[in-house]
Amino acid sequence: MPLTRFIPAEYANHLAEKVAQFKADFTALALPEPVVHLSTPLNYRLRAEFRMWHQDNQVHYAMFDSDEPKRPVIIEQFAAACELICAAMPRLREALEACETLKERLFQVNFLATLSGELMITLIYHRVLDEAWEAVAHKLAARLKVQLIGRSRKQKIVIGRDWLLEEFELNKRQLRYQQVEGAFTQPNGGVNRQMLHWACQQTQALGGDLLELYCGNGNFTVALAPLFERVLATEVSKSSVAAAHYNLEANGLKNVSIVRMSSDEISNALAGRREFNRMKDVALNTYRFSTLLVDPPRSGLDAATLELARGFEHILYISCNPQTLLENVTALQTTHVIIAAAVFDQFPYTHHLECGLRLMRRRVEDTE
Repeated sequence: MPLTRFIPAEYANHLAEKVAQFKADFTALALPEPVVHLSTPLNYRLRAEFRMWHQDNQVHYAMFDSDEPKRPVIIEQFAAACELICAAMPRLREALEACETLKERLFQVNFLATLSGELMITLIYHRVLDEAWEAVAHKLAARLKVQLIGRSRKQKIVIGRDWLLEEFELNKRQLRYQQVEGAFTQPNGGVNRQMLHWACQQTQALGGDLLELYCGNGNFTVALAPLFERVLATEVSKSSVAAAHYNLEANGLKNVSIVRMSSDEISNALAGRREFNRMKDVALNTYRFSTLLVDPPRSGLDAATLELARGFEHILYISCNPQTLLENVTALQTTHVIIAAAVFDQFPYTHHLECGLRLMRRRVEDTE
């Protein structure tokens, strides 16, 4: 895919085209009119990654266009990045230019920011980082007022901490999230808040217990937990599970259990096909699940998870891939009907579109 152009005047039309395509794809499923959640047209990304291009004893931020993958495109400014990252980019480059120890064999720079104003920079090298590097890195972190991490093969040096604390208001609650370096976080913070608000609107009157698959660091878990009696959440990433536990404590949530299991494993556990030591402290037979929340990877739900979903009264499906969402929801049409839809423009000016559907089990007379 070619590098994105950021032209605010074109934003509305580009989004309208994506929404029209989404609606057309789901015509056969009687899709309700989706609620459209816009991004800000510029400065929306809280994450940015750049290759570092060395030329004439200088170093530049660079990206590569898929149409010409061997030709670096020098990035002087990156309009998609949040203002915190945009402000740090020239200051970091200036510091790199002035210090050979920081610049030598620097391969990549990753930025991670929060809505609450924290910033982390990860410098990735093709060389061993020594005490000299660490000494100047401490000065750099202090000068830029950031958390700084140096990485090379089998090496990680943390200046400060390797996580940020995101904080924002949602539905009169102040939510707090630990975001760990290298783990997945939502790239568009403003749109993420809209996603969480929509999810709360869709589930606020459902009651009962919630099963959440692919919970990550607890992004939806923290927002939705007060709306249910209990929540059982699953995730396979160790770092994300650790962050999710931190986030539950940081938000004072006592009604959530998190287990490190895949969707296929939890499906087998709930069906009684297999017992897992990781579930020994979870009394599955005491849960009264009313709702299933899934936010799967681009590949969508596997067959076992689809079979599990058929047993739920309510399904909230968040998707980063409308095509696999369409395939999965088509497979669920014999048991469920779509009653609400939304789109979330996490990635303006690209073909990507985040989607949300709420499904409800069909009445007996609807299936006859």
